[in-house]
Amino acid sequence: MRVSIITLGCRVNQAESDSLEASLKENDVTVVELRDNPDVCIVNTCTVTAESDQNSRQLIRRASRTGARVIVTGCYSQLKPSEVSDMPGVEKIVDSSRKDEILGYLGYIRAGRSAGRVGRSRPYLKVQDGCNYRCSYCAVPLARGRSRSLPLEEVLEKAQALQAAGYEEIVLTGIHLGTYGHDLPVRSCLSSLVAAIIRGTETCRIRLSSIEINEIDDQLLDLMVSGRICSHLHIPLQSGSDHILSRMRRSYSASSYRSRLIQVVTRVPDISIGTDVIVGFPGETDSLFQETVHMLKKGAFSYLHVFPYSRRPGTDANGFDGHVNREVIRERMDVMKELNDLKRRIYRESQIGKILDVVLEQRMDSGSVVGTSGNYLKIEVGVESFVRGTVVPVSVAEVREGFLVGRVIE
Repeated sequence: MRVSIITLGCRVNQAESDSLEASLKENDVTVVELRDNPDVCIVNTCTVTAESDQNSRQLIRRASRTGARVIVTGCYSQLKPSEVSDMPGVEKIVDSSRKDEILGYLGYIRAGRSAGRVGRSRPYLKVQDGCNYRCSYCAVPLARGRSRSLPLEEVLEKAQALQAAGYEEIVLTGIHLGTYGHDLPVRSCLSSLVAAIIRGTETCRIRLSSIEINEIDDQLLDLMVSGRICSHLHIPLQSGSDHILSRMRRSYSASSYRSRLIQVVTRVPDISIGTDVIVGFPGETDSLFQETVHMLKKGAFSYLHVFPYSRRPGTDANGFDGHVNREVIRERMDVMKELNDLKRRIYRESQIGKILDVVLEQRMDSGSVVGTSGNYLKIEVGVESFVRGTVVPVSVAEVREGFLVGRVIE
């Protein structure tokens, strides 16, 4: 059987698709691209924005046009099952919490907990799913359910298997990663999990996916200083206005976010800080938008992920008053794009002359090899041969067309 897996959305979705791919390969299934005439196409969908819904529908149609059996899973199909089932060519919808049952549906044995090697140089290790919070704009908890953590022993087993498979970086991910362990019989936390992985492995560096500002405790910062954790955090802000943060039902104020961010960058010098921002949330006036712009300009951010507000059926914000004109949102998005470009350029240029640990990932058409540094920057190096996924020290020489350029230190 030839199977294609198409994935939209967050790192949790990517991690689940990677696990499914590894399990298929363990059962001697050939995993191919959609263009390679698969017998089965699995579409793992996303619903975080209206655009995500549209992209999910487009991919389902593309898969159907190949003539393959189409199996759909993920957050979009979880929230809109009737829409998906009415689409031509869809054979089955699989519950988001039961993606591992796809193997059984296809007639294969469900794989164990081993970590087969997939195409990714920096594999995602999903340690948590679901979310107990109810931000007024977010539909993901409706699709994913309440927070559920993978037991520590299983996480360690998976991390050790990834290390044994030759990976030198592991990305810990979850829908609400910072609440890891709160639901376990013996309550734990993310920093305790990270410490256990460090003790239980020898070589892998650990990268954390998105984490809330008030979930970064002192123990986690101590571990980051020790060196095994990548010098990079993605900390969603969403808005720099207390009024908008309150309407969003976020769990922090602009001042508390700013104060903790200063502590983070003080404890971990040269850390890369990314953030998420929603533009045009209901009630966002020009002056409130400028509060966000001001906070982003002053904050030690190295890049921004900016999203226009998207109405999500079933969320409280969908019924709020004060929805912002789409043209105004587009204008504000342009402002954010310029600010993002500036932040990225400043941080990249600050790395010239430094030595970064880089995971080598793929050879470019130019002949150079591109990789990802511990502080989440893309860097090109000139090497004749390389082992994909290997971490090497690189001296940064310059910035060229958005990439750092450097040389491997022998």
